[in-house]
Amino acid sequence: MNVRKATVNDAKGIAKVHVDSWRTTYQSIIPEEFLNNLSYERREKLWVDNIQSMNVYIAESDKGEIIGFSSGGKERSGSYPGYDGELYAIYILQEYQGQGVGKKLVEPVVEELLSNGVSSMLVLVLEDNPSCRFYEALGAKKLDTIEVVIAGKKLSEAVYGWVDINRLT
Repeated sequence: MNVRKATVNDAKGIAKVHVDSWRTTYQSIIPEEFLNNLSYERREKLWVDNIQSMNVYIAESDKGEIIGFSSGGKERSGSYPGYDGELYAIYILQEYQGQGVGKKLVEPVVEELLSNGVSSMLVLVLEDNPSCRFYEALGAKKLDTIEVVIAGKKLSEAVYGWVDINRLT
């Protein structure tokens, strides 16, 4: 497995991981109609834009297939003083979960934040997402629960934080 910074040429593979991982991870959480209407093409356009405006990293299989991605940067809400960075997204194809890919995808986001003088980080994750345990295993503490609406459904989102991300590298 190889982890590297994404280029615009990776947008198609990132879009596939994004859509496929949403469909497997959120199948009993987010309305099925919404998941069925996710589009590889729309997500590809989104990731072309994102790659040009933020730090995005990909994990590739030994065959060069994109199997996961992460992105992060400055904390966006301003609602959590003392937490200056944010892990915006991390998605991994279901068949590669539980193999250390997630930790490898968190590391470059953390390294980028640290290189910019940021030593704390948040991540927001749907509470019904089994990945909450992943963040807890990495030492994140639950700070808050907020309500979000996705596809007309009210959901709870957990806000996890690391006061010191130096130990994540």
